Amino acid sequence: MKNTLDQFAAQCREAIKAQPGAAGRQKVATLLEKFLHDASFVEAVFAGPIGERTMLYEDPELGFCILAHNYLDAKTSGAHDHAHSWAIYGQARGETEMRDYELLEAASADKPGKVRHTRTYTLTPGVAHVYNEGDLHSPKREAPTRLIRIEGTNMAKVKRFHYDVV
Repeated sequence: MKNTLDQFAAQCREAIKAQPGAAGRQKVATLLEKFLHDASFVEAVFAGPIGERTMLYEDPELGFCILAHNYLDAKTSGAHDHAHSWAIYGQARGETEMRDYELLEAASADKPGKVRHTRTYTLTPGVAHVYNEGDLHSPKREAPTRLIRIEGTNMAKVKRFHYDVV
């Protein structure tokens, strides 16, 4: 039996409801890794027109979202968090270099925060990583990549602040 997006969303919902918080998110990341190793699931997710941010599912009860990201070229994002929410990045194809940061000075609507780089690691196909509230990171892609990301809420509707690396 093939894994489907509906099955994945239902299992995510179960994990988050059973353990809201970091432990439930880690279970979702482990689940995502399992689904990322299913080539037919990955093919199905990316079969349609997928852009750099395509919403696949938004849970009507819990508000979490499942997105597909298809980057055709190199792309680097600045240091950021997910505001009051969390995110799980799951690498489907290609590689993403991730950088983590330590907060030195909080950001506000009037001025960027300040962060210091603490570590760099690579997400490879089949690997998922949890970013909890306040975790600061930045992705860098040197070539085409695809990933599945789960957000605790639809981040397209959330105002986020900027951070400068010092």
